[in-house]
Amino acid sequence: MRMQRVVSSAGKKFSSAVAKPIVNSHNEFDLLEEVIVGKVEGATIPEWHVSGKAVWPEKWWDMYKTQSGQSFPPEMINKAAADLDNFAKILEAEGVTVRRPEVTKEDFSQPYVTPDFECTNGLYAAMPRDILMVVGNEIIEAPMAWRSRFFEYRPYRKLIKEYFHKGAKWTAAPKPLMSDELYEPESTFKAGHAGAFVTTEFEPVFDAAEFTRIGKDLFVQRSQVTNNFGIEWMRRHLGPEYNIHVLDFQDKNAMHIDGTFIPLAPGKLLVNPKRPCITGEVQKTFTYEGVGKEYKLPSMFKGWDIFIAQTPMLSPSHPLFFTSPWTASCNIIMLDHDRVVVEAHETTTIKAFQEWGFKVVPVPFRNFLPFGGSFHCATCDIRRKGELQSYF
Repeated sequence: MRMQRVVSSAGKKFSSAVAKPIVNSHNEFDLLEEVIVGKVEGATIPEWHVSGKAVWPEKWWDMYKTQSGQSFPPEMINKAAADLDNFAKILEAEGVTVRRPEVTKEDFSQPYVTPDFECTNGLYAAMPRDILMVVGNEIIEAPMAWRSRFFEYRPYRKLIKEYFHKGAKWTAAPKPLMSDELYEPESTFKAGHAGAFVTTEFEPVFDAAEFTRIGKDLFVQRSQVTNNFGIEWMRRHLGPEYNIHVLDFQDKNAMHIDGTFIPLAPGKLLVNPKRPCITGEVQKTFTYEGVGKEYKLPSMFKGWDIFIAQTPMLSPSHPLFFTSPWTASCNIIMLDHDRVVVEAHETTTIKAFQEWGFKVVPVPFRNFLPFGGSFHCATCDIRRKGELQSYF
């Protein structure tokens, strides 16, 4: 296809068609060609808020209450940044183009005020998967639910504008007001109860990491950061070409589906045994901690290979400020239908993937885990080689 250009009245050239789309990603497993990898520099302890109470491990609540606005320990940030830089180099060695956001130290340490709320500071630009979602050739900015993440799109705007000028579509979902009406009152919200959600249906909110893509079918969970309003906004925005399926994992601290339900390739799925899906009909039985379990999924998954994630090998003393240890063994990223990036210390997970027929790319990442994610969270697919299709 011949490159065509449109010139605006201001003289700016925009691509209206390109031979090879610069942004193109329809699933989690086709050949990865270009990716954004986050940056942890400037990471700041977010303010205490009921939306955090819903998901943050209780052992760290005092830190949020007394140290918000302060930098996370510099030594931890430096080690996490080194892990990210090494991960980026390994991706490049595997043939992937890596892009990074623009971050300055002051990006997250400043207070801000809107007509609807005040916030002492931001958080970081470590997790592009949370703020950005690619569906086909469209980049969607998510309307995330934490006040501390209100301006998290800013470090990515230069990249997004570049992709837009090269032909990509760009949508920013409705920015939430984040007034008190969006949240259950802290005085009455009970953290740790299945089905008790801290976000109301006042306005649409979702984190991009709550959706996982398998071609024309997207899967999502109602969670502490994604409400039904947000899911319906996405359904209407994408239109009839896509099907959105809501799954229930009975997760008391539900936040992001990519540590629970992880597509690996056509017909192959990794699932978290601690949070089995209860939506649909039984597709697999297994034993977890000596107890027989059932894993349900919609009937469309009949015949799929369902692999049970290995219990993470992290020490109980390993600091995890935002997430559960399952991030270490579940939050992987596929480079294609065969190659999978796995945390280098998770030897039981590495062995399991090898037995399942995958080629493992081990990458040390334990220094990054305290900040709330692993390889999938720390990236956003920009381009995978493949076309939109149905896998069901």
